[in-house]
Amino acid sequence: MRLLISTLLASFSFGLTSLAVQAQQSVSDTQVAAMVEALRRAAPQTGKVNDGLYSDWQVQPGTVKAWSKFCLKKELSPTQFENSPATARQVVSCITRRELDKHLRATKNNETLAVSGVACWWMTGNYTGCNGGFTAAYVKKVVGFYQQQRSKPAVTQ
Repeated sequence: MRLLISTLLASFSFGLTSLAVQAQQSVSDTQVAAMVEALRRAAPQTGKVNDGLYSDWQVQPGTVKAWSKFCLKKELSPTQFENSPATARQVVSCITRRELDKHLRATKNNETLAVSGVACWWMTGNYTGCNGGFTAAYVKKVVGFYQQQRSKPAVTQ
């Protein structure tokens, strides 16, 4: 009888733990893909060929190295990042997932606030302070592109 009760309690406890883990996984692949695409579409276009920014996301060289080391466990040069759109997207998706997840939790799953915070961080390195000028316009642009992406019907395979 004790064994049966212990087994039931353990099963119940495991079930609660599984639910807690699932509840913590707040960012979906769809949200990450929408954010990645919004950041790509909103990336400032300098009009210069060698502007010191890399890939469709216009990432700074030092950032490329740090993010690739974090996400791929190896440091990429800016040229490697630039020359492989698939790898650039993989790294950007990894960082975006980390940041969007953090901000969805911080905003109690307020998607618009989370996207705004990530867009501000993407442009400035800070999560707040993008209330005026160029950065405010950029954040607004990212949020608009994100909402467009999220409103598209899911592609079934």
